[in-house]
This record gives sequence, C-alpha cells and structure tokens, in this order.
Amino acid sequence: MKPQLLKVNNSNVQSFSVRNDIVPQNHNLWHYHEELELIHFEKGAGTQFIGDSVNNFSSGDIVLVGPNLPHYWLFDSHYLDGPNPEPADIRVAHFKENFLGEQFFNLPENHKIKNLFKKSKRGIQLNRSILKSAQSLIEKLLKSQNSTKIIALIEVLTLISESEEYHLLSSENYPIDRQDLDFGRMNVIMEYITQHYRTHIRLEDIASMTGMTTNSFCRYFKAKSGKTLFQYLIEMRIGYACRLLAERTLNVKQICFESGFQNFVSFHKYFKDATGYTPLQYQREISRNY
Repeated sequence: MKPQLLKVNNSNVQSFSVRNDIVPQNHNLWHYHEELELIHFEKGAGTQFIGDSVNNFSSGDIVLVGPNLPHYWLFDSHYLDGPNPEPADIRVAHFKENFLGEQFFNLPENHKIKNLFKKSKRGIQLNRSILKSAQSLIEKLLKSQNSTKIIALIEVLTLISESEEYHLLSSENYPIDRQDLDFGRMNVIMEYITQHYRTHIRLEDIASMTGMTTNSFCRYFKAKSGKTLFQYLIEMRIGYACRLLAERTLNVKQICFESGFQNFVSFHKYFKDATGYTPLQYQREISRNY
C-alpha cells in the first residue's frame, strides 16, 4: 500500500465522477483526496477507517467523506483472498465542493447542503432510516446522464441534508489539514495494526518499524489519532467481535479469543464499556432488529 494523495479521474466532459466497482480497488488503501466521496456498499463488509474512527461496515451502508479526510475500507478476506474472491458491489461518486461553480452552494436555498459539506469533514454515516431512499437515488445517479445526473446528485445530497438522519464519525478535533498528515508513517502503522490486531501487538515492535522509540511513538500516535494505541486496538477488537456476534457462528468465548482478547473477563468489561451491552445482550439486540 503506497500512501498517496489520490487523484480522482474526472474527464473534461463531466463535472464529477460516478462509478460502480466490483473489486475493492482503492477502497483498500489509506488515502485522501480533495473531492468529497459518497459511497454506497450494495455488497461488501469489513472494517471502516475514517479519520480516527474505526467501525464495521456491511452491505447497504452509505457514507459521505469530506475533502482531505483520510479513510479506507478493509474488506473481509473472502472479498480479497483466494483465486476466486467474492465480488463486491460498490457505488461511489467523487465531486468537489464547487463542482457547480463557486456560488451555487452559497445560495440561501442550499444552506443545508453547504452545512452538510462542513460536517462531512468528520465523515458522515447515514442512519438506517433513510438508507432505502438514499440507495434508490444513488442507483438513479449511477444510471443517469447529462443534466439528470447532476439533478440526481443534488437530490441525494438534499435528502441527507434535510433529513439529518446521520451521525458523524471522526472526532471533532481530528486534523484534516493534509500538510499536517504524515501519511507515509501512518500508513505503515495502519497496515501493521489491521494485519495484526487480532494477535498480540508489542509496542516495541510497531515503534521500531517507524523508527521511533516507544515513548516517541506513543506521543505521535496519540497526537495523530486522538487515542492511545491500546484504545485503538480495543475499538478494532470490539468492532470485530460485534460482527462475529451478529454472524452467530461462534460462541462468546470463541469470539473473545478470535477477536484478539486474551482474557474473557476483560473482554466482557471492554465490550460493555464500548457498547452498553454484554456480548450476549448485544447478540439478542441484533437479532431483535433484523
């Protein structure tokens, strides 16, 4: 994974881009770009990293990522590995804040969309209540041409901005000034963590990979992510445990150790602190909602 500022391929004959991917492609790269990104996972699942937030994503999810906010989606292994990986289905649009000119979103009628753009700098996850309506509009956006494509994008942005049925992902103080983001070093860290978070990670090992002492690494990671490495690992492990609980293929004790926890009592404590439920209560709640 080469860290980089991604250049979105917009042709000279369109003001923004929309595409349909069946392979994760750049979704599996810790990256950022100056365009906003509206992404719908028609089919796909894994772990989502946006700024300093770590969450699961699954089929049906829709996310709006603001300009220069680092992000990537680590798809589950069956979408990536083996000779015949399972195909994903991803619909993604990239557009600049001024894709309709410098003044369009400054019009008083568009103040809610303008505010949505500001909030997108923390990453926006749509709530389940509007997913179906938003999915239909994104499908329309994907299939539209010429002026109707512009109208479809305005429609989906209007739906999100006026419903306010979403929640923000990254913390308020997360830095998005790309000059302040050390992507090379952070990419090494993120790559190592995502490959090893379900095993024992030694602070000394990850610090040495980045050429820092353990104390320097701890200060650096906290400054960049707003969390300690320990807190970050707990979030990732809890997120993975939630997905396993929803799948109902393993018992709770198996899920504890499969998620990277070494102690069953600690797993219960951290899980309840993060979710407000015990693992079994969470599993029952998930079953009730689906």
